[in-house]
Amino acid sequence: MTRPIPRGAAAARPRSGGSREPRPTYQCDSCGHQPPKWVGRCPECGEWGSVIEAAPGPMVSGKVVASRLPAEPARPISQISAAPAKARPTHVPELDRVLGGGMVPGAVVLLAGEPGVGKSTLLLDVAQRWAEAGETPSLVVSGEESVSQVRLRAERMGALHDQLYLAAESDLGAVIGHLDAVKPGLLVLDSVQTISTGANEGVAGGVTQVRAVTAALVSLAKERNIATVLVGHVTKDGNVAGPRVLEHLVDVVLHFEGDKHSSLRLVRGIKNRFGAADEVGCFEMHEGGINSLPDPSGLFLTRYTEPVPGTCVTVAMEGRRALVTEVQALIGGTVAGSPRRTVSGLDSARLAMVLAVLQRRVERLTLHDKEVFAATVGGIRVVEPAADLAVALAVASGGLNLALHPTLAAIGEVGLTGEVRRVGAVPRRLAEAARLGFKFALVPPGCGPASTGVAADGMRVEEVGDLRSALQWAARFSAE
Repeated sequence: MTRPIPRGAAAARPRSGGSREPRPTYQCDSCGHQPPKWVGRCPECGEWGSVIEAAPGPMVSGKVVASRLPAEPARPISQISAAPAKARPTHVPELDRVLGGGMVPGAVVLLAGEPGVGKSTLLLDVAQRWAEAGETPSLVVSGEESVSQVRLRAERMGALHDQLYLAAESDLGAVIGHLDAVKPGLLVLDSVQTISTGANEGVAGGVTQVRAVTAALVSLAKERNIATVLVGHVTKDGNVAGPRVLEHLVDVVLHFEGDKHSSLRLVRGIKNRFGAADEVGCFEMHEGGINSLPDPSGLFLTRYTEPVPGTCVTVAMEGRRALVTEVQALIGGTVAGSPRRTVSGLDSARLAMVLAVLQRRVERLTLHDKEVFAATVGGIRVVEPAADLAVALAVASGGLNLALHPTLAAIGEVGLTGEVRRVGAVPRRLAEAARLGFKFALVPPGCGPASTGVAADGMRVEEVGDLRSALQWAARFSAE
């Protein structure tokens, strides 16, 4: 007869295996989520079959000691030279503007954008100009196209040079082999989601592979002082695809934006360890390639032979750059029920607010039963509040059939009580409008030359406190 085991005896009995083995961990290969156990569908991103078993991490004790001597001893900051980190121009002016002067040796840049926006075209032009400078060769590694396909694009762009090397690889080891053979000063990898390494599990483009490949390339770039540009994919929300740690590993993060139906392209800085993170570069896409646009304001204006009702000009800020932009509005006929409010290049919520303020604060203007269409010229998107006054004047101009003066610019945010609020960088906006020949400007109170002490270069600037005074001054300027 088996005797019962006393309570607590099982816990006191020594284990035969010694120390406990770490429990296995699981990780989603698509989004990086770590569920407590294996599941067929990731509870975070909803992907089926993406949860895999990850290798358990080593047990770390509480005491940490120096494992080896540092490769280079710490020195006083005054004795360290900044010359090795001096930026080298890419000879693409708008890209140099966003980067803060050029590419820093050893820096890693992540350029992300939607498919077909022109990332490969821009970087092929950068690689050709880098090779043409003659100091070090440039290497373009494509994981999506063959070298013959890249050669066809280079012929169309006129980007052929003996110091520009091409390779088509999808394995990280092969990429490192090309780096050993070519010894380039610039590496363009198109794209990081197509490269994989056999040292890590997972498919190419997964979280594990993208993290491992990026970490290895960052280490190589720092060790060999290679300026590196990684092309990244984006999700349907416009964010960089892959793990969030990807943006932390690199030095610079750039977003390449543009509408497929417009030739305008914008390179917007999101993160920059070597310069301003809010700069914007403008480019024009055409059949022969892509060109920098040092003065893009002309793309966002329409030249009329006679003044036309329903238009007004504002000055929008894209990063640190002031862009003169035209806003157009069309007032449709009376519609029973809910009339349409259609926008293009503007924020629909701000348009609805401006229409409500106009309906309430401006006499002789009825908008609640009429269709309203508002758009910007040239494909640029303006969502900042500083365009509210121009949108309101354009809608009022169309509703009252009053053509505004063609050289009038309106800058200011409109509040719910009809007041015009202050916005930033008004002197810079006025300077850009004056450079393009504008003669009149409406600005919020406290933003005129008399308040700021900054001259407007021959412009007549009037401070307006509300929508009514703005419409009165606009009508007065139109009569001059």
